[in-house]
Amino acid sequence: MKDFPTFLDSSIHLRSIQLTDFKIVYAPGDGIGPEVIEQSSRVLTAIGTRFGHRFSGEYVPVGANSIEKFGIELTNETIDKCLSSDSVLLGACGVAGGAAVKGRHPELAVLGLRKEMQLWTNLRPMKVFESLLDASPVKRDRIDGVDMLVLRELTGGIYFAQPKERRIVDGERAAVDTLLYKESEVRRIVRRAFELAVDRRKHVTSVDKNNVLESSRFWREIAEDVASDFPDVTLEHVLVDAFAMRLVLSPRDFDVVVTKNMFGDIITDEMAVLSASLGMMPSASLGDGAKGLYEPIHGAAPDIAGKNQANPIGTILSSAMMLRLSLGLEDEARAVESAVEAALANGFRTPDIAEETDSTVGTTEMGNAIAQYISSQVTT
Repeated sequence: MKDFPTFLDSSIHLRSIQLTDFKIVYAPGDGIGPEVIEQSSRVLTAIGTRFGHRFSGEYVPVGANSIEKFGIELTNETIDKCLSSDSVLLGACGVAGGAAVKGRHPELAVLGLRKEMQLWTNLRPMKVFESLLDASPVKRDRIDGVDMLVLRELTGGIYFAQPKERRIVDGERAAVDTLLYKESEVRRIVRRAFELAVDRRKHVTSVDKNNVLESSRFWREIAEDVASDFPDVTLEHVLVDAFAMRLVLSPRDFDVVVTKNMFGDIITDEMAVLSASLGMMPSASLGDGAKGLYEPIHGAAPDIAGKNQANPIGTILSSAMMLRLSLGLEDEARAVESAVEAALANGFRTPDIAEETDSTVGTTEMGNAIAQYISSQVTT
């Protein structure tokens, strides 16, 4: 069995003492969020039973769920609980069509949590499981062996910079969003990419739009400066449109990829297609310390909410990342990943990853299967 990629080195702090009691905040959110979070909780319970840990989970409202209850997508009470936890596991935020709820946007809860928790790196790993090679719309010979890690900058760029406003220009309505990056924001994310690349294939791809955007020319300049501290690591610059094409044509070209907030948001959704489904993709948002926010990259998918059709694997693999990166539990993380691989190898398929001849299982059945594989593994 091929190991799931390991992401950390000394650049991100791990707990030096392994505790047996961990305080996890569950933020189910909207749509299919509660369903996939329930399965992750079930998997963590199985891990706790097998390895002697207790994951004491507290549930908090975020997104549309919070707006309906409290009139705001992220309350101060929820923020305080997240800040006092060991880590946060989030489901999804949003409603159909990205619409507002009572004049507020549920997705802002995620941006708010990242800001309040001071999380500036989003890690999105890409692995195609052997048993799903033919489920991807991209040909097997292009995706077999892909092992990629994308670092998306989280707290700067066009999503946050001001001004962000409506105005009148030349007598007609207009809208403005500002793309701004400070040197410190660029330098820290690029440096983290190089530090991670040292223990991988020693190759960093920086994705920008250098031919058009001044912010990208600035980004590239700083990336070159950081690269001088890592002579054994190769730095490659790729324009975002060219990267989008190469990601489909030759994804094995890439090892560690680092990019801006908006570019990372877009290209990692494309990357998920290679893995067969958005439902397969985990992510971790980290800052300077061990605490993180973990979530699948899929949305709330309100069209299938409550139908027991959602794929919980992205959320379950996010919990594996949490075990490894925030809680320092490497064996436990590998146990989750091995159980996911075993479930897939034995034919368990939710509708999004099923081929025409496959029978399918529901969200609950997939979670049960993975939890049972964890319980049946022999502890080494």
